[in-house]
Amino acid sequence: MTEIYIVGVGMTRFGKLTDQSLKNLVATAVDQALQDAGAKVSDVGAAFFANSTQAIMDGQHAVRGQMALRPLGFAGIPIVNVENACAGGSTALNQAAAYLKAGVTDVALAVGVERMVDLQDKRKSSAIFDGAWDVHDVDAVIGSLARIGDRMPPPPGKEQGVKSPFMELYASMTRGHMARFGTTERQIAAVAAKNHHHSTMNPLSQYQTDMTIDEVLAGTLISWPLTLPMCSPVSDGAAAALICTKEALKRFARPRAVKLLASVLVSGSDRDWSEFDRHLCRKAATQAYEKAGIGPEDVSVAEVHDASSFAEIIQTENLGFCELGQGGWLAERGETSIGGRIPINPSGGLISKGHPISATGLGQIHELTLQLRGDAGARQVQGARIAVAENGGGFHGVEEAAAVVTVLGR
Repeated sequence: MTEIYIVGVGMTRFGKLTDQSLKNLVATAVDQALQDAGAKVSDVGAAFFANSTQAIMDGQHAVRGQMALRPLGFAGIPIVNVENACAGGSTALNQAAAYLKAGVTDVALAVGVERMVDLQDKRKSSAIFDGAWDVHDVDAVIGSLARIGDRMPPPPGKEQGVKSPFMELYASMTRGHMARFGTTERQIAAVAAKNHHHSTMNPLSQYQTDMTIDEVLAGTLISWPLTLPMCSPVSDGAAAALICTKEALKRFARPRAVKLLASVLVSGSDRDWSEFDRHLCRKAATQAYEKAGIGPEDVSVAEVHDASSFAEIIQTENLGFCELGQGGWLAERGETSIGGRIPINPSGGLISKGHPISATGLGQIHELTLQLRGDAGARQVQGARIAVAENGGGFHGVEEAAAVVTVLGR
């Protein structure tokens, strides 16, 4: 079996980076990854380029990776464009690993980048999300997700917040979980407060402001029970990872290499919302653990896709870190904080680090690689040996359309 290693990672700060072009963001992340590995452009045998928004933001279609990477000297090699909603970055890594396993090359680059902020035309940023579900049956998609929260309607006075279609659907799923398992507003706020605190130790985070649970609860209402500090922002940024086979490892910074134990990409199914054992992220986690030869009890640290704070709760359950319905309790007890039993999102997560869609998955890999190397500074999880990333994207039915679970080890 082909052993694969991450030998270099790079990442820009995430945020409203309107003074930088997409090509500049790519150059920063890729240069960092190459320098981190002690590699040159000529070492790279293939590149996988994840981007979801550039066609909307500036009209660049079809050959985005070729346009962004050529100025850096990448020519002649296979450059594959990857679009998989918010799971694009981790999908690029998954496909790069498959290329190595197929023997096509022994070194590959995965890149994820977005420029999502347009201060002159904010409608462009809004339009990004209009295609992340079935555009031919929008009413049915919204209806199936909206009905999940019917058992727990918003309390009087909180029926309407700031209009945000995606967050309204997350809020519906949140209310469904509250009705089914007794998850509380305070537990959801505890996740957000934890991640905002973690972000104060991450200089690459979009937001670096500590918040208490009460401050999170007092934030601007988006869609009950979600307040603004519980929701991921619109972000710009890029991240990259250089991977190689064991045979090629001797050419790079070997002592800093992190092993890619598993990368599992799945799509959703036509399940009923209450069939939690069939959730696509639970399926991906089960497969990833089996491939890696570990169980959830072996995991030291995790980065999960908290597009809303509730999303972290359901993903901690899907990843097996607690029993179904206990994710909120786990956060409220401090188990998922740095220093707790299973630290989750030490980077600050999407709600605080930022969420430049196709860069997000590789941003998670950047964080976990630093954690496993012991290079995460003030947010270091002591003794980290096994790390897991969960990265999902889009909506189909009652869950994400795509998801990737990645396992790294040291």
